Amino acid sequence: MARDATQLRYAETHEWVDVQDDGGDAIATIGISAFAIEQLNDLVYMDLPEVGRKLAVGDEFGEVESVKAVSPLYSPVAGEVVAVHTDLPDNLDGLNDDPYDFGWVIKVKLDGGLPESLMDHAAYQKQCSEAG
Repeated sequence: MARDATQLRYAETHEWVDVQDDGGDAIATIGISAFAIEQLNDLVYMDLPEVGRKLAVGDEFGEVESVKAVSPLYSPVAGEVVAVHTDLPDNLDGLNDDPYDFGWVIKVKLDGGLPESLMDHAAYQKQCSEAG
């Protein structure tokens, strides 16, 4: 089922979050917003964390590099990395084509709920329009 960008939550740093219940565990799928990918342009490299890594809100968990900049990826949630999209670094064009489904980066088993600092789609669009 395709993710609807309007139903996701967003961090100020342009990561998106989609939380699903996986048999009692809340699993957050995290990726990079279409806006951020468009701003970076021409992606050439991505560094991802190891499964099992514990993250706090705001922890840097990897980086994405374009021909013009290197951008850290920050965790919008706290928890343990339970899956990493290992095919992504070799298929970065897939991020441009499908940032919300193919373009997921990591999955995190949540420790607690979502931070209140995460924005809904309307608030995130407002942030992007003010930045652009």
